[in-house]
Amino acid sequence: MTVVPTPPHSLPTTVGQLRAAGHEPRSVKAELRDNLLDALRAGRDPWPGIVGFDRTVLPQLERAVIAGHDVVLLGERGQGKTRLLRTLAGLLDEWTPVIEGAELAEHPLDPITPASRRRAAELGDDLPVAWLHRSQRYTEKLATPDTSVGDLIGDVDPVKVAEGRSLGDPETIHFGLVPRAHRGIVAVNELPDLAERIQVALLNVMEERDIQIRGYTLRLPLDVLLVATANPEDYTNRGRIITPLKDRFGAEVRTHYPLEVAGEIDLINQEAQLVAEVGDHLIEVVARFVRHLRESSSVDQRSGVSARFAIAAAETVAAAALRRAALTGEAEAVARPVDLEAVPAVLRGKLEFESGEEGREHEILEHLLRRSVADTARGKLAGLNLKSLAEAVTNGHPVATGERVPAAEVLSALPELPVLHEVAARLDVKADQPAGWIASAVEFALEYLYLSRQLGKDADDEMTVYG
Repeated sequence: MTVVPTPPHSLPTTVGQLRAAGHEPRSVKAELRDNLLDALRAGRDPWPGIVGFDRTVLPQLERAVIAGHDVVLLGERGQGKTRLLRTLAGLLDEWTPVIEGAELAEHPLDPITPASRRRAAELGDDLPVAWLHRSQRYTEKLATPDTSVGDLIGDVDPVKVAEGRSLGDPETIHFGLVPRAHRGIVAVNELPDLAERIQVALLNVMEERDIQIRGYTLRLPLDVLLVATANPEDYTNRGRIITPLKDRFGAEVRTHYPLEVAGEIDLINQEAQLVAEVGDHLIEVVARFVRHLRESSSVDQRSGVSARFAIAAAETVAAAALRRAALTGEAEAVARPVDLEAVPAVLRGKLEFESGEEGREHEILEHLLRRSVADTARGKLAGLNLKSLAEAVTNGHPVATGERVPAAEVLSALPELPVLHEVAARLDVKADQPAGWIASAVEFALEYLYLSRQLGKDADDEMTVYG
């Protein structure tokens, strides 16, 4: 539940006080433009929490905001489209005045409904003013096939008609989501999911800024920014954005998944809620795994591989580490490469595979995961001579690991080897850290040796043996 701050006591509480303070109404698009430009001039980040879009998506969106355009974001699932739209609310003024008690968020100096105009005429400078926080000026609607015109625009309120008002009285209208977002931002997620006849209802709102309900038109100079998201590929056979509506959006911005591994890692570190310690080397493995999935011809790229997959994968690795620590009685839960094995089985259902790959899903995921380990280790351990470690595990010091093998047992299986200190240093593991961290580094090096030099490996459901 979002807690709305309390407005400062120093703010005006009547129209007379508002005028005396020199307040001037501004359209929501002018407000967004001015505050964005102020942030850019001051060097502040207008898009907190948005990763990987700095040189691609954000400049396009900033130009659209400055131009005062309604915007549709096109991109596959899990590219942060909704997250990006929500940050727009941070560009609004923190507090804005509204007519206290009005059905819509009307500016006290610019009422638009008949009821508010009547009150303004009657009360004059005594018209009461309330203050709306910017968090209350962002409205979001997930488009679904059962969404009605009444939900978005409004409908006749039978209760008001029953009270004796005539059917043509504009005060019999129950306003929908878009008019109620007056002087704010309306976001429609998955716009193609709206039935085409419902999309038609948005045409007047976007162009003429009026609404039509039940055969008569109520002229309301609505002040809204309409933003939407959509998938470029109709991989679910849901629908499309009708051409006249698409034409009314001033800007169409394409989003994308992180372009670099570093961006994927930043996203995981920012969003994942980890219940155990997960080293940077394992986070990088997860990031590379997701990138390999996005490049795989076996995965349906029209549906995409969501960033949520990477986040869920990292959280699964952490959960596997915590479960293993509980099974082995270790006080500190630190993820090791063995915990990566939990990812394919748990997250397979989050992916769409190409037809013809039925039955091979787990095999594909395991192959790409091991490739990700090898790629990460190649970058982290490049130049290290691991010959002494390879000789140790093949000449009398096999190392067993698994979900019931504690870190101390992994370490005790090996003799003292200087190269292990170098491995730990490459992975930013300090000598005074708990055994789980050192075991994670050692196991990572062993897995790299297996993948690159094909050390013998006997595997079952419980244990992996290097040596």
